[in-house]
Amino acid sequence: MILSVQGISFAYRGVPILEDVTFSLAQGEMVALLGPNGTGKTTLLRTLNGILHPQGGAVLLESREAAQCSPRERAKFFGYVPQRGEVVRLTVFDAVLLGRRPHLGWRVEHEDLHKVESALSALELESFSLRYLDELSGGEFQKVLLARALVQEPKVLLLDEPTSSLDLKNQLTMLELLKKIVRGHQVAALLSLHDLNTALRFADRLLFLKDGVIQGVEAPGEVPEELVHQVYGVPVHLISHKGIPLVVPC
Repeated sequence: MILSVQGISFAYRGVPILEDVTFSLAQGEMVALLGPNGTGKTTLLRTLNGILHPQGGAVLLESREAAQCSPRERAKFFGYVPQRGEVVRLTVFDAVLLGRRPHLGWRVEHEDLHKVESALSALELESFSLRYLDELSGGEFQKVLLARALVQEPKVLLLDEPTSSLDLKNQLTMLELLKKIVRGHQVAALLSLHDLNTALRFADRLLFLKDGVIQGVEAPGEVPEELVHQVYGVPVHLISHKGIPLVVPC
């Protein structure tokens, strides 16, 4: 496994947020992190990335404990796309170029510039390259954050609600691109989502989190209706449309 999470726990001021969270990610796999608001999804992503430090358990990066890795090593392993990034007075091109920092020597090389251009092209951001971040819409800014993570060339992508500011077309485009990258480059991705049907359509596995505890990890076609009811408090039917599972509230 490229990433193994072994019983991590985290608390804010003595209040448990994550409790004994255990799961793993394989190369070429996209896993959706699901659960109600305030259940610990963002905290889990930030703990994996080293922004927060767990009070118990371990995070293993290809069998090496993450706590033993330097910030630069972590930055080469994880690409993190936060739910809300800081808007600073940078151009889109320069903001994406910052993603190359873990790989830079004394200067920016032609290869670094080429990787930025490729990421901007993949996300249809070429025409925005000289625009400033504070001139972008929320959806455009979210795509810039993804482009910055991609040029890091990480082994694991951690994405916190990456489609929250996107319209339907751009949601589908981003997730199709993300799945292509995960498959083609044999990286892994863990992304928190609110839309169950989007998760069922794109993810290889669904990780259900409630009150900081993993309630189940299931393949899209094997999610029990009772598990969705247990996690979200809403009775549902799971049906299939053209081979794609769909959740329909009762």
